[in-house]
Amino acid sequence: MMSARSKKLINRPSDILTEMLEGFALAHPDIVRLTDSGLIVRARPKQQGRVGLVIGNGSGHEPAMIGLVGEGLFDVNVPGPIFTAPGPDRIVEGIRLANRGAGVLLCVSHHAGDRMNAEIALDLCAAEGIGSVEMVLLYDDVSSAPRGSEPERRGTAGLFFTWKMLGAYAETGASLSEVKAMAERIRDNTRTLAVALTPGTNPVTGHVMFELPEDEIEVGMGVHGEVGRGRSKLVSADATIDLMLPQIIEDLPFRSGDEVLVMLNNSGSMTQMELFILYRQVSRRLGELGIVVAGSWIGPYATTQEMAGFALSLCRVDDSLKQLWAAPAHGAYCRF
Repeated sequence: MMSARSKKLINRPSDILTEMLEGFALAHPDIVRLTDSGLIVRARPKQQGRVGLVIGNGSGHEPAMIGLVGEGLFDVNVPGPIFTAPGPDRIVEGIRLANRGAGVLLCVSHHAGDRMNAEIALDLCAAEGIGSVEMVLLYDDVSSAPRGSEPERRGTAGLFFTWKMLGAYAETGASLSEVKAMAERIRDNTRTLAVALTPGTNPVTGHVMFELPEDEIEVGMGVHGEVGRGRSKLVSADATIDLMLPQIIEDLPFRSGDEVLVMLNNSGSMTQMELFILYRQVSRRLGELGIVVAGSWIGPYATTQEMAGFALSLCRVDDSLKQLWAAPAHGAYCRF
């Protein structure tokens, strides 16, 4: 069986989250600030009268989501423990900090714990009289539920398209209902499929997430190593894209003449060399289908520690979405 990297340079496992956040905030003081309770917020708050954007997530996926806090992006990130959703009370605190007088949209990547805690947080907001708070559930993973059951799917790397463009839209002065509708629109035009070559390890427990034979890949795993559609023999880069891309294309479906944004997300230990070889085949196949690439995003954005693998995402765009895609953004790991 294939083994994962077990050596990590940390201090005490119990201090991982605190020390990681402190180091991140110290590295980017012009962009973010770390609150006493461990939330990442903008160093310069958004203008009054604009909708605030909040996201909570388990840690261990860096630079997601701390790297997407900043101008033109999120107002507040509520980091939870490793691979675990933050508690409702912390989410409520994040909503308070993000409120600039026009309401707050809580963005939730669809996983059971994240959804449950977000719903409790909204109940707490209502009980405390914190008004104008909405939640949007985001998902994109075609492997986790069949076509026609999209709301049951998991959130994965393709959600970065939503977060980038939504951040730009929230800066325009759009209302809370308009911002939520925009999130749903981008979500519904995004599809993702991932593969894993080797697993990652939990940095606190040291446990490998799953076992995978040397000559196989996991197709469709989630960002926490959740089981996917099944396993396949390890094949070439081109053959791997030829295995994945048709499943994504057929799911929306994407058609000739569509314009798309493409993301190849490094799950942790892929090399840029491998990613560019993979992207070459993606670009070539999309061209053969008459699908136009309007922009690409290649690199480590939502990682799963040192997992070797990647996620391929497509987002169908029009002129209005392309403007949001190209709009200024200033996060530590998202700059336009």
